[in-house]
Amino acid sequence: MTPAPILVAVPADLRRFENYVWHGAPSTYLSALVTAAHAVPVIVPAMTDGFDVRAVLSRVDGLLVTGSATNVHPARYGAEPTPDHEPYDPDRDALTEALIRAAIAMGLPTLCICRGHQELNVALGGTLATEIQDLDGRMDHRAETLPTQEERFRLRHSVAVEPGGRLEAIVGAGAIEVNSLHRQAIDQLAVGLAVEARAPDGTVEAVSVKDARAFALGVQWHPEYWATSDAASAAIFGAFEAACRAYAAGRA
Repeated sequence: MTPAPILVAVPADLRRFENYVWHGAPSTYLSALVTAAHAVPVIVPAMTDGFDVRAVLSRVDGLLVTGSATNVHPARYGAEPTPDHEPYDPDRDALTEALIRAAIAMGLPTLCICRGHQELNVALGGTLATEIQDLDGRMDHRAETLPTQEERFRLRHSVAVEPGGRLEAIVGAGAIEVNSLHRQAIDQLAVGLAVEARAPDGTVEAVSVKDARAFALGVQWHPEYWATSDAASAAIFGAFEAACRAYAAGRA
């Protein structure tokens, strides 16, 4: 029997097209919520001046912060903007920072992916490094130009899961294969975060919120893409679903 759906807030990106301003989210994340977490996505518009995000979060069972083609504006972590930091979406920046901080304070289960992983670090006081493929000893984590999304989002390198951590409890011990595609990465880790996995070059690929009252995980890779076929990806969405259901039950 299909379990009753849960509600998960998803922050919107802001896009301009045909003289309209659009608020939307990538379909891969929404589909993963529906198929792998049995959830109903609730897209939250990037209009923080118009409403209190806590009013939204008080009516949902979890928060999923997605990836995006844009980057967190460097002014949010004390860096000078350069072309390497572009493109930006300042409306989303304001929304996700408010959502992340409020969700953690409320004990709302939170899963942050790719840009969301970076936003989690920045929201809690950390910084980001850009164009990491140009740094000594670093791998090239950028997305390759390939004919299909299946090839582009293939599992391409391993990450070492930290022993005894929250991610290990979800995916198991050792290393897992991931599809990590990014130009930016965590530089200075926020004080409130713990490292959960690293790439072979030392890049922080997963974090958790140390004192979180509920599930609060960030991953640099894209478990949403293979959430119904890859064991580790499915486990992450399964753990998120379980945390959201426990939260919903407690609230009821």
